[in-house]
Amino acid sequence: MALQSTSSSAHPFSSSSIRYEWKYDVFISFRGHDTRYGFTGNLYNTLLKKGIHTFFDAEELQSGEEITPALLNAIQNSRIAIIVLSSKYAHSSFCLEELVHILDCIKGNGRLVLPIFYEVDPSDVRCLKEGFGEAMAKHEKRYNKVDKWKKALHQVANLSGYHFKHGDGYQHKFIENIVEDISRKISHVPLPVADFPVGLESRVPQVISLLEMESTDGVHMVGIHGIGGIGKTTLALAIYNVVANNFEGVCFLESVREKSQKHGLMHLQKDLLCKILGKEGVHIIGVNEGTSQIQCRLGQMKVLLVLDDVDDSKQLQAIAEETDWFGGGSGVIITTRDTHLLKLHGVERTYYVQGLDREDSFKLLIWKAFKTKTVCPSYADVINRAITYASGHPLALELIGSNLFGKEVQVWESALDQFEKHLDDKIHKILRVSFDALGRQEQSVFLDIACCFKGHSLEKITDLLQAHYGRSMKYHIEVLLEKSLIKTIQYDKVTMHDLIEDMGKEIDNLEKSAEMPGKLRRLWFYKDIVKVLEDNQGSSTIEIIYLEFPSFKDAEVKWDGTAFKEMKNLKTLIIKNGCFSKSPKHLPNSLRVLEWRKYPSEYFPPDFQPEMLCILKLPDYVYPLPKLDSLSKASKLVSLKEIPDLSGLHSLQELSLEGCRNLVTVDNSVGFLPKLQILNAYGCEELSYFPPVIQLPSLEDLYLSGCSSLEYFPEIQQEMENVKSLHLSNTGIKDLPFSFRNLSRLKSLYLGGEEMCKMPSVIGMMPQLSYCHVEGGDNEGRVSGKLEEGFQGMFTHSVPSQNLTSLFLENTNLSNDFFPLAVAWFPNVERLDLRGNNFTILPECIQQFCFLKDLRLKDCPHLRDIRGLPPNLEYLSIVNCKSLSPRAKRVLLNQTVDDIIIHVKPPGEKRWNHALPHCEQGWNHVEVTYEGLDAWCETIRSEFIVKEIGMHVVNEKDTSIVEDIRFTDPYKMTELIVMMMMVSLVFPNHKKHPLLLVKVCGHCSV
Repeated sequence: MALQSTSSSAHPFSSSSIRYEWKYDVFISFRGHDTRYGFTGNLYNTLLKKGIHTFFDAEELQSGEEITPALLNAIQNSRIAIIVLSSKYAHSSFCLEELVHILDCIKGNGRLVLPIFYEVDPSDVRCLKEGFGEAMAKHEKRYNKVDKWKKALHQVANLSGYHFKHGDGYQHKFIENIVEDISRKISHVPLPVADFPVGLESRVPQVISLLEMESTDGVHMVGIHGIGGIGKTTLALAIYNVVANNFEGVCFLESVREKSQKHGLMHLQKDLLCKILGKEGVHIIGVNEGTSQIQCRLGQMKVLLVLDDVDDSKQLQAIAEETDWFGGGSGVIITTRDTHLLKLHGVERTYYVQGLDREDSFKLLIWKAFKTKTVCPSYADVINRAITYASGHPLALELIGSNLFGKEVQVWESALDQFEKHLDDKIHKILRVSFDALGRQEQSVFLDIACCFKGHSLEKITDLLQAHYGRSMKYHIEVLLEKSLIKTIQYDKVTMHDLIEDMGKEIDNLEKSAEMPGKLRRLWFYKDIVKVLEDNQGSSTIEIIYLEFPSFKDAEVKWDGTAFKEMKNLKTLIIKNGCFSKSPKHLPNSLRVLEWRKYPSEYFPPDFQPEMLCILKLPDYVYPLPKLDSLSKASKLVSLKEIPDLSGLHSLQELSLEGCRNLVTVDNSVGFLPKLQILNAYGCEELSYFPPVIQLPSLEDLYLSGCSSLEYFPEIQQEMENVKSLHLSNTGIKDLPFSFRNLSRLKSLYLGGEEMCKMPSVIGMMPQLSYCHVEGGDNEGRVSGKLEEGFQGMFTHSVPSQNLTSLFLENTNLSNDFFPLAVAWFPNVERLDLRGNNFTILPECIQQFCFLKDLRLKDCPHLRDIRGLPPNLEYLSIVNCKSLSPRAKRVLLNQTVDDIIIHVKPPGEKRWNHALPHCEQGWNHVEVTYEGLDAWCETIRSEFIVKEIGMHVVNEKDTSIVEDIRFTDPYKMTELIVMMMMVSLVFPNHKKHPLLLVKVCGHCSV
């Protein structure tokens, strides 16, 4: 079977909403008996003399009351519709139906509807007075479409148009003015977009919505940004063609960057004025005069201005510096690679142009390469390879397709081999414009990221570059983001388009010698690095080495260990994988970053004295920590049992011991490092000795979660106001010291463990705390305990916490006494999670939580009564509360809560799946949609919707017995009907295995 595009038409840019080619310039709608041989006939004749192609139903195509296909086709293929509203217009049901079709087909799709109120008052049309009201009264006796017709008349009466009545002037002058106006409107000649535009039908409406076409207040500026060749200009052209007719004057200034460089800003100003005013030879003697003329001559005109490829703020200042330079309702579209320009100019509405998806890439490629929608299957592999290489870049797809038009598969393979080795010159030239616009240091940072650091987190890259250059490079990174050369995606990962990366690597390799890679500044290709190390080709030119062998390659570097001796300017050495036959005999003292997985020695070279070393990472290091006196970051020392004296490391900023499962002791000196910002001991299960006293003035984040052997929290000697988050989950800590309050600006606290049996009262002394998550041990057998004793201390030592909005107290053995204390002490809480606690009632005082929106009471086995709920509650979960009384369930039935959670566990599955029902009209109608999660936590879309009346209650035990599942149904639906609905919709394959529902107690929130 031949490969085929999924496009429904030969040309993907042909939908009526975006089309810019019309059969008729004007379609005239009129009532023949009123004006055919008078006003409308004269109007038609004048339009023809002006060369305006007009549809005029001279042959009376209408028959009966239905619109004929010929008329409908004429409406759909007209650019402008003129509605001649005469005194008897509304008496014709055909005219009214035609009006409805005109408004549906034309208005709002970048075309115009122009009403002419011929000897009628617009208010009569709008309010259905005089003949229009009489006509509607008659129609109501015969038709059921009258409401639609009334709406159409009201809509057309509110449009801007023309009004003629006897005594106001000569009719022929009135007609000439109309024709002149229409002539000016259709003079906006559509601009060619592309010979095969794709991916525009969804993008064009999105950008048009940013223009706020319906608003006449102010000037609406929109920025379109993205990398070079990605389709910004194509998108702007398509938008221009769609909306141009809605403006009095239009101008598309293309290639602003290039023209301003060649001819200057004054040339652009002249172009703008000539195109909008329709005059040649506008005289300007300077840029300042040009700005004045733009303000004076366009200040009252509704204009559309497109400035394409702007790269300098001076261009915007000369052409559209202020919004009051143009009339109300004007639109200005700016395309650029530099988002900083948009911010500087105050452009808030922006659209980022991404690459084409795979389907559109396929359409564009096969059109360029084959000029057809079907392709021989033998091309499947090379087509997919080309699409992958281009990564959605339209320019690359066009060049590949054009260059390989009519070529055999073997030629495709050879050409793609060449493309992958060397970026096409045209693509390189387009992409390099952004690089050349950078300053020298920004260029260097860009090449560092393109060659070595793409794919790392923004935070890590920022740290690496700061260490490498000896100063913060945040500004330089921001410039790259603004110029669309790099971008951040999920989890703040820094990436860039594959072709941008290829361009960067080609620039870096311009002076590369195949025989002497040791003369390069950056070494990132593993074969080059191996050659340099094994052949001792190192030189003082090398500043960065980033070695990462392909995952499929089991590599060993067979060297003598001396290759680093000549690399006297090497600042960053990162070795991600690979084995080394010998340990290094030399390491440059110039190193600032040293990351070496499985460093192959117990010692550093004896002459290694890196006074400027900032980052040291030795992942999977199997020896004791080598002694160093100068260090600002250390991490991944996973085999350590003891952290030695680090008092000499005055520059240490980050100490990461995460995952050091054998670590037992941390030296007291760690508690007094003046520049330490991050201390991470997450998951150090054997850690039992931590500095008993700490004074870390620069500390921002402390991670001790998972230190299950740690039984105490250190004393805080003095105020540490920089600490923002503290993680103490799953530790052996039983309480917090009174000096804990010296963490005066703590915002987030995670606390808990099996030994946590008392709420630390000091929590109430943290004025900036906004998020608190406390998790206790198993409550089994501790029903009478009162963990909230800690709250009693708050009354003595503190005032109510005004900033705490999220409070999680899970398995903390809370009793009924908790609620009065919580209401008094946490008045502004918005999220409250009390799962796994031992209180028996939800008291009336909980209604005093005026801001509480989210309340979770899961697994509270003793909860019997519900005497009230917060007034603004939006989310309530009462899952597995087995002791709920009938009264409590009735209370729930009288509530309205937006979202509920239902857990569904299909037979044989270990994972829980979640259904999120959404309620309509209270609890009487519940629509349940089901989404499953696979082993990788990816959502599996369901193909079913469960609709249920009333509420259902399902027991907690795994069962397949219908009698164990109870339903409360106000419409008395039988259990069997409801059960069959649930079985057939939730478990389509239920006949193959017994039904298993695990769940809910109470009314559907449960």
